Amino acid sequence: MARVIDPVDPLSLEVFWSRLISVVNEQATALIRTSFSPPVAEAGDLSACVFDVRGYLLAQAVTGTPGHINSMANCIRHFLDAFPADSIRPGDVWITNDPWKTSGHLLDITIITPTFHRGRLVAFFGNICHVADIGGRVFSADARELYEEGLFIPITRLFVEGKPNEELLRILQNNIRAPSEVTAELHSMAAANEVGAARLIEFMDEFGMSTIEPLADEIIDRSDRAMRRAIANLPDGSYENAAMTDGYEEPIRLQVRVEVKGDGVLVDFAGTSPESPRGINVVMNYTHAYATFALKALLAPDVPNNEGSFRSLTVSAPEGCILNCRRPAPVAARHILGHFLPALIFGALADVVPDRMMAEGSANLWNTQFHGFNRDGSRFNLLFFNAGGTGARTGLDGLTSTAFPSGISGTPVEIVENRSPLVVLEKSLRVDSGGPGRFRGGLGHRLVIAGLRTDQPYSFSPFFDRLRFPARGLRGGLPGAPGDYFLKHADGSVERPNPKATVYPDPSTELWIELPGGGGLGNPQERSSESVQADVSAGLVSPDRALTDYGVDVSQALSGNPPAS
Repeated sequence: MARVIDPVDPLSLEVFWSRLISVVNEQATALIRTSFSPPVAEAGDLSACVFDVRGYLLAQAVTGTPGHINSMANCIRHFLDAFPADSIRPGDVWITNDPWKTSGHLLDITIITPTFHRGRLVAFFGNICHVADIGGRVFSADARELYEEGLFIPITRLFVEGKPNEELLRILQNNIRAPSEVTAELHSMAAANEVGAARLIEFMDEFGMSTIEPLADEIIDRSDRAMRRAIANLPDGSYENAAMTDGYEEPIRLQVRVEVKGDGVLVDFAGTSPESPRGINVVMNYTHAYATFALKALLAPDVPNNEGSFRSLTVSAPEGCILNCRRPAPVAARHILGHFLPALIFGALADVVPDRMMAEGSANLWNTQFHGFNRDGSRFNLLFFNAGGTGARTGLDGLTSTAFPSGISGTPVEIVENRSPLVVLEKSLRVDSGGPGRFRGGLGHRLVIAGLRTDQPYSFSPFFDRLRFPARGLRGGLPGAPGDYFLKHADGSVERPNPKATVYPDPSTELWIELPGGGGLGNPQERSSESVQADVSAGLVSPDRALTDYGVDVSQALSGNPPAS
């Protein structure tokens, strides 16, 4: 017999919340296991969420990126505007890749599935995935307007009452380079939502629920109150920060003002550079996603991420600036600047919550997009991720080769070589790349790649930043090493192209990709000699830099004597 349990009861609420998390985790697991895309299957570049019938985000899977999850929290409203409640039918599945309504570029596709229980609409399941191709230019920052970047899918039905929208699928199949791979991915995404829906119905039946709205109200209200309490502990005031990034051809200024008033926060990006003529622009939805992530991670990391987490936060940016671009601005590489926003906000609040602070890190993912042909004439198309070091944290060193704030995993060498004719000649840590400090910044790594298993040039689109402006240290900590990127040709010559522009290397050309390190925190002279010695022994810091940066002479230790400091 079904059991009706009051969601306000703390024990019942914990049971219900745990079940919701297990529901969306199963949804995400199904997506990862059936995905055709290495960014999804290997790196976790996805989101998986459940919403109530009002479009309120209730729960997200453990895996996923803020740029997808927090964007989806807003984009669901656009779907509900497009499909009034009386037009929704069981078996419908919705789709779009509108950058301004979802997660910021055309290669991220959003799938939403209405969920019915005994004939009544009770929830929505949604996910976002980065697909292998969307036509237009190969994924890059090169475009000068959105129309070059690929096929735009307005909000429409992918399935109509359980039947595929064949006209839409034919359009997709004739406008993308990997039609079977992408259409299979869409089916995988829809199936993952169905897994989540089935688990939710089981949950509702077990506990005699006809609706999840009372549970949703309790979860959302608790998160809202907890977030407001965390904000109320901050002193009222206006706090500012600015940072420079490399840009495409000219440097970009990012400016933020964080205003704390009572139990609310306003984040304003006025003063930020205007739109770029290249594809590094950011839509407001993506700006909002990483700004709200930053505040929640800093102020209330233990509060569940849902509708209630955002109600006390307001984010604004002037229309036409690079963080609130206007259609048809190119946006393919929007993550490059979007991933800088948490560190920018942290810097503004560095003196307000000093015990929770971290120095700047490498910030943006160093995406690497390859496209070309194998020796047998078949096409290959591969995107994989790399990450530099994070900034040092209060009381802890930074993390090495770790993606923050995206949380994306690096791609193993075996996947790169299995999915393409590329050969990885070297993958190693960059010694001395972590910013010196009492707590050292995380290291970046070196990657050397050549297309030794193909017989013709291929395209390589890099998405690299922090070559001109390294990650800054905090409270006396020193900057991390800047990144580097160059081509080493067969004749020994070296070429340094624009780190965001597509190139067409010969198969024998080596691509040298050297990722930046994170900034240090605190005076390097205050780092213990034992920690410095351990870094030298582990190959993270060279003996010369141990002496010049930390004042620790490890030569005696290397000869068997205690180090002098």
